[in-house]
Amino acid sequence: MEGNEAPAGSSASPFDLTGHRALVTGGTAGIGLAIARGLARAGATVAVAGRTAVRLERALAELRKIRGDAQAFPLDVSDVPSLPGRWAEISTALGGVDILVNNAGTTWRSPAHLLPLDKWDEVIATNVKAPFVLAQLFARERIAAADGRAAPSASPRGGALLFTASLLSEQARRDNAPYAASKGAIRQLVKALAIDWAPWGIRVNAVGPGYIRTELTRPLHEDPAFSAWIVGHTPLGRWGEPDDLAGAAVFLCSPAASFITGQVLYVDGGFLATL
Repeated sequence: MEGNEAPAGSSASPFDLTGHRALVTGGTAGIGLAIARGLARAGATVAVAGRTAVRLERALAELRKIRGDAQAFPLDVSDVPSLPGRWAEISTALGGVDILVNNAGTTWRSPAHLLPLDKWDEVIATNVKAPFVLAQLFARERIAAADGRAAPSASPRGGALLFTASLLSEQARRDNAPYAASKGAIRQLVKALAIDWAPWGIRVNAVGPGYIRTELTRPLHEDPAFSAWIVGHTPLGRWGEPDDLAGAAVFLCSPAASFITGQVLYVDGGFLATL
């Protein structure tokens, strides 16, 4: 496989991911699991990673209804020192990683002047440092393959790296300083890594979810006043669902997006387009 490009003259769909191996962090529920389902339906061998054994088992059972070769791995991205070793184990088990979806993240809400600094450190470490470390490990492996220093079975070049950004990559809400800072950093990191790794055919993009109905946002969408504000401010007139992210993720990871890098694709029902 040459990067994410379909062979010349191929009749395959440009969205076909057959033969690609994808790892989705934070992939056991919500947006991460929806993206994993989308990649699997597009033909990729998908692995999800997360911290909770029960969720890993449940996600794996669901994914194996789509593809029997799906896998699941325990991974705590907040434990940054463990990431190189865990990456080596997971990549070896998969036979390499062609697509990395850096989706895992966390938040802590507090008025900025009352924010404990350890919570600032926790959000930045989980949402920025850990995704960078994983991206770096992914890129080193892809660059080694491109330079002929990897195992013969490794793909010769390229790869797709997808981050999860946020509406707060562009705007801000009260009591969310560390999360807004982290997601603003992701927007810029996508650009920087896209430039650095383009010579090896590694494309770096992000999806930016709008207000998506997940377990984590349940307190918000079950708040009648807040939910009405979201629906009223969203031109498409509804909350998003996790599966709304799947198509955008498949597109950005597929040959259909072979000339797209350094971009954030907002899946927000038009939220950012209106005042």
